Amino acid sequence: MLCCSRTNSSQLTFILMGIPGLEAAHVWLSIPFTCIYIAALAGSCTILFVIRTDPSLHEPMYQFLSMLATTDLGLSLSTMPTVMGICWFNAREIGFAACFAQFFFIRSFSFMESSVLLAMAFDRYVAICYPLRCSSSLTGTRLAKIGLAALCRCLLGVLPSLFLLRRLPFCRSHVLSHSYCLHQDLIKLVCADITFSSLYSLAVVILVVVLDPLLIVLSYIMICKTVMSIASPSERLQLLNNCLSHVLAVLVLYIPMVGLSMVHRFGKRASPLVHTLMATIHLLVPPVLNPIIYSIKMKQIHRGVLRLLLPRSVFSSWHHGT
Repeated sequence: MLCCSRTNSSQLTFILMGIPGLEAAHVWLSIPFTCIYIAALAGSCTILFVIRTDPSLHEPMYQFLSMLATTDLGLSLSTMPTVMGICWFNAREIGFAACFAQFFFIRSFSFMESSVLLAMAFDRYVAICYPLRCSSSLTGTRLAKIGLAALCRCLLGVLPSLFLLRRLPFCRSHVLSHSYCLHQDLIKLVCADITFSSLYSLAVVILVVVLDPLLIVLSYIMICKTVMSIASPSERLQLLNNCLSHVLAVLVLYIPMVGLSMVHRFGKRASPLVHTLMATIHLLVPPVLNPIIYSIKMKQIHRGVLRLLLPRSVFSSWHHGT
């Protein structure tokens, strides 16, 4: 039901719905959610610790992996408070400032993850197509500049949307259909003209969901051309295998992201549960799977994780045996 006057934002609170249709099972759902968050946090922290403590992993590829693990860690921490608050304590209310802060961090880390994967694709392109220039091209200073550029790109994409939405009046039902504050939920509660805000947000999403994957695909087209020119089949396989973990991470991020965008744009008649599940998959699956993918597919990370988890005597015998 519409309200005739603008709501005072300082006193405004939103109600988080959680998982629609499964409200009675939220306590039981806290078990898998807790396991998911523990796995995501432990995986990202393990990757960061292994890279930091092993001097042989201070190469550009692993520095980008550190950025990815940091982004996954931030994405998990952005959604965890409200999700676990609903599951454990049925705490559904969230204040205006807290809701917009969560919206900012969720979107920023999502965009940052895309930017880091794009930078990792550039790193793979330079390492395979121009191996002699790799060490001179991706210096520590340039890595820092790439990280800073990715951060600025995310802020420029998120902050205008945040300020535009924050200035609009909220005077409809304050119920949000997820367990956290998302732009597509908040924009539905506005009772003013949202054309400019929606178009800007759509343009930014298209820039990330469309442009970044296109550039990544272009980089892999160039990589495949270089790999196919190599005579030795074993060398081809080795080079392609070095890219497999990154390809899997790209698929883990973009398939749910594209699916979520399609559901919101064209699935108006879909069940609210479908929207909620797609948003949950998009935000929770990459932080869980990325550490697993890189721990299994990258020998150096795999060895570092085993060195961290196994007793020294067991690790030494395993390492000498391999």
